[in-house]
Amino acid sequence: MSLARITWIGGPVLRARAEGRFGVYEAVHVGPRHLLGEVIHLRDGEIVAQVYEDTTGLEPGDVVTGSGRALSVQLGPGVLGGIFDGLLRPLTGGDDFQVQAGSGSAPARQFHFVPGVATGAALAAGAVLGRLDGTFPQRVLVPPGVHGRVASVVAEGEYSEDAPLAVLVGDDGVERPVVMRQTWPVRTPRPVQARLPPEAPMITGQRILDTLFPVARGGRAALPGGFGTGKTVLQEALAKWCDADVIVYVGCGERGNEMAEVLHEFPELEDPRSGRRLIERTVIIANASNMPVAAREASIYTGISVAEYFRDQGLHVALMADSTSRWAEALREVSGRLGELPGEAGYPAYLSSRLAEFYERAARVRTLAGDEGSVTVIGAVSPPAGDFSEPVTLHTKRYVRCFWALDRQRAQARFYPAIHPLQSYSADADALAGWWALSGNPDWLVQRQRVLALLEQQSHLERMARIVGRDSLPAEQQIKLLCADLVNDGFLRQSSFSTVDRYASPARQAAMLGVLLAFMDRAEAAVHAGVAPGRIATLPSVRRLQRLGEEFGEDDLRRLAQLPKQLDYEFDTLQPEAAHVR
Repeated sequence: MSLARITWIGGPVLRARAEGRFGVYEAVHVGPRHLLGEVIHLRDGEIVAQVYEDTTGLEPGDVVTGSGRALSVQLGPGVLGGIFDGLLRPLTGGDDFQVQAGSGSAPARQFHFVPGVATGAALAAGAVLGRLDGTFPQRVLVPPGVHGRVASVVAEGEYSEDAPLAVLVGDDGVERPVVMRQTWPVRTPRPVQARLPPEAPMITGQRILDTLFPVARGGRAALPGGFGTGKTVLQEALAKWCDADVIVYVGCGERGNEMAEVLHEFPELEDPRSGRRLIERTVIIANASNMPVAAREASIYTGISVAEYFRDQGLHVALMADSTSRWAEALREVSGRLGELPGEAGYPAYLSSRLAEFYERAARVRTLAGDEGSVTVIGAVSPPAGDFSEPVTLHTKRYVRCFWALDRQRAQARFYPAIHPLQSYSADADALAGWWALSGNPDWLVQRQRVLALLEQQSHLERMARIVGRDSLPAEQQIKLLCADLVNDGFLRQSSFSTVDRYASPARQAAMLGVLLAFMDRAEAAVHAGVAPGRIATLPSVRRLQRLGEEFGEDDLRRLAQLPKQLDYEFDTLQPEAAHVR
């Protein structure tokens, strides 16, 4: 055990004269309260460490004790359903959600263990030792780096997370007990057999995302937007409705009132899968802006380590990080206290590589046990004044494949989700066309491209209409504007608070999109035949298309499929007048 004595301290950063050997990223305990910290620099006979707790009261001469291992957290079944700080220490609840200084992991819980192996079986690293029965079944895995033959295994029953469940004897003859909990360094990715290419989307239930800008399972998405554009509400909707097995929500440096709202509301959300509480399959890591700034930097790595732990059980995990901008600000503050040369906008030069380390841990993989699992990362970005050219947003775009840009003007117009279709993109779309074809919509990719082209034309035509007036535009252009308005109102607009339209299944999305494109085809043909756009706008079906999401719920797919026939009838009534007009 190495010791050092503090010689200088400034905020979360300290320097200490080393009296033993220390390693970079080694966890340390600081002062009489044993505050948790981490070595980030080594100099001649001196260590530089960042402390993850309030350093008030520390003074020169206080002892820094090395742990001999990297900053780690204890991963186990007990973390599911819990609320923790950035170092996976349980929050105490109450109105302030405080954590006790220097405290360790959560108290061990009891689980019902059912063994899945017998004495004498040879187990490799990551192999399944047994399962845990409960409201959310989990697996107990052999930790990475451990293998051997089963010398003994307990019988089915209730056991603590820290209780030995089996003893493995390795090739060296050393006996190693296996418990439910695993200690893992947060900055080290957990090993897998292979990374797999994207094949299926992570269904979110949000039409603008699933249809226009889908994210693959194991993919990476950024959600940038200024204050008031709906990032937190959208992430809560994604957490509730996406088809992930486990949700990891990281509140990184958000305002205290917003974080308190999440902590109070999230446990009350109903899980649409089971009808129980969503919190039962959710892990919340809360690190508000008034908490220690260094812990904010660690919370991102803690969250992705928790997600990888459940991924290794063959589960699909969605990680919501809100927001990576506050995390980058923590990097900037600590870097400034270290006296490092600042880069663009004062951020450290290694901002880009840190973002890459985080987002690259998202993947669809074959686990060590041979199962398929995935971690899908959705990182919110809070650019100052909504400026997408600032460094965090620009660097994030390099490492994500989906960019869901929130627009302030849409949000002010109460258009939610306020995702701007012309500033957003998805590089996963082409790879997911096969999944949509197998799901009953082989024309999805063509339909998607057609809608995006229509929305781009709308942007151009609206600029012209503001100059000359919409009625002065040619009939073909007027009908395109009408169709684009229907796509926006009837398809892209979707309220998270609507009991009918807060979730849209892929089948319903495909049916709604097909109806809108059928209207577009008939309207363009009618205009070409001489029908005035004003007459088309007065058709009874136009009002229904404007409220398509509210008019036709998940149980109305058969009625929705009959809507094109009604469109045929209404447009047929226009034909005689069209011939007269010509």
